[in-house]
Amino acid sequence: MKISGWLFALGAAFYFTVAGAYFYFSRDEIGTTALVMTGALAFLVSFYVLYTDKRLDALPEDRANAEIDEADPEYGFYSPHSWWPLPVGFAAMLIALGFIFAAWLVVLGVCVLFVALIGWLFEYYRGSFAR
Repeated sequence: MKISGWLFALGAAFYFTVAGAYFYFSRDEIGTTALVMTGALAFLVSFYVLYTDKRLDALPEDRANAEIDEADPEYGFYSPHSWWPLPVGFAAMLIALGFIFAAWLVVLGVCVLFVALIGWLFEYYRGSFAR
């Protein structure tokens, strides 16, 4: 985490430097504000990561003799054969189009989303994949 913190600190210094140069050459308040806020966000992340690093043990990416599989956490179970993300995406599209064209599409999209999420949730409780 120490390397990540220092990378964000370097980014913050870069953005603050660019903001100063940008303001000097352009006198644009909006762009300068955006660059200063970007630098402030990078500084905020840098401060948090470096502050938290003091309380944690050394991570594998901070040690030179670490093995690759030491940094391989368990992320969870993802179903490789599931078709349920497709109806969820279709429902999200219907909801977005409903905000543009008609309110009844939002209602239809929410109903489809509800059915798709229930199907996705209970995918391993029925059919050939039931445990």
